[in-house]
Amino acid sequence: MPRVDNEAFYRGALAAHGETAEGVHWNSTETQEIRFRVLREFLPDDLSDLTLVDAGCGFGDFYCYLTREGEQPHQYIGLDVMQPMVETARERTGCEIWILDVLKDPLPEADYYLCSGAMNTLTREESAQFIRNCYEASTKGFAFNLLKGWNTSPIFNYYQPREIRRLAQELDVDDYRIVEGYLAGDFSAIFLKPSC
Repeated sequence: MPRVDNEAFYRGALAAHGETAEGVHWNSTETQEIRFRVLREFLPDDLSDLTLVDAGCGFGDFYCYLTREGEQPHQYIGLDVMQPMVETARERTGCEIWILDVLKDPLPEADYYLCSGAMNTLTREESAQFIRNCYEASTKGFAFNLLKGWNTSPIFNYYQPREIRRLAQELDVDDYRIVEGYLAGDFSAIFLKPSC
């Protein structure tokens, strides 16, 4: 079982903060966009021929970030389990946004999957399954961020980078990168598929 009721967790934040970074439990737009920048740096320079799937897309903020930076993937698909977030993401992005549970539902194939923050309230088993599912649905790789620390919170899911290295080995991922130091208590990783 999840350590929190995700529906109540996000609906409460949405009611308190509206359609903002705080409404999806980030401290601020600034820290959210620092995380986006790190994830973007994992991807190829040119996104114009790529399909990106944003797993746990929230309000579609990553797509909006790319647009402000003057970038457009060939196709962007957002996935989220929360109806209010899906509706807002559709309005904001004009893209395909699906109501879908990454842990249970079949996933669309895409060049890259990415996830910013959606695993923070899952259990460790759920997070590992989430990473596995997104990696398998990608043809090129899966980029994601996690909270860094000791896993002692009753709400949030914390990891040490070495645990993600171990998961990469379990999934037979030979090519991966981990980036730390851009924000306290956070790190990002990408698991890449073998080159053809």
